[in-house]
Amino acid sequence: MSDLRELYQQVILDHNRSPRNYRCMCDADRTSEGHNPLCGDHLSLYVKLDGSRIADIAFQGEGCAISKASASLMTDAVKGQTLEDAQSLFGKFRDLVTSDLSTEPVVDGIGKLAVFAGVREFPVRIKCATLAWHTLEAALENSKSPVTTE
Repeated sequence: MSDLRELYQQVILDHNRSPRNYRCMCDADRTSEGHNPLCGDHLSLYVKLDGSRIADIAFQGEGCAISKASASLMTDAVKGQTLEDAQSLFGKFRDLVTSDLSTEPVVDGIGKLAVFAGVREFPVRIKCATLAWHTLEAALENSKSPVTTE
C-alpha cells in the first residue's frame, strides 16, 4: 500500500510541476473562474466545444499541488469526451474523493484520476481536488458566476 501511495504522490507532484493543458485559450467557447478561499487556489478554465464534445480544454491559475494536479489530470481526462461523459466522470471523481474511509475506493472507469483516492483521508483537501471539476461544470452550463468552494 505504501508503494501505491508513493506512486500517487509522484503523479500528483509531476502534474503540479508540469501541468498539462496549462495555457490561455483565446478562442474558447466557454470560460469559468474558480476560487478556493481556504487554500488560496484560483483557476481560469477554458473550454472549446465541437457540438456536444469537448474538443479542447485548458486552464491557468495558482494553487496547491492537489488543486493544480487535479485540474491537469481533469483536462487530460475530459478532452475529447462528450459533455455527458465528462459529467459522469465528475460524479465518479466526486464519489471517489468523498467516499467513506471504511470502504474500498471505487476507481473503475476513472483512469489516472485514481491517484486522488488518498484525498478522502484529508477532508479539508477535498475542496482543492474538486475545484477544477466544479469550475468545469459551471463552464459547461455557461454560468457567468465565479465558482467558490465556500
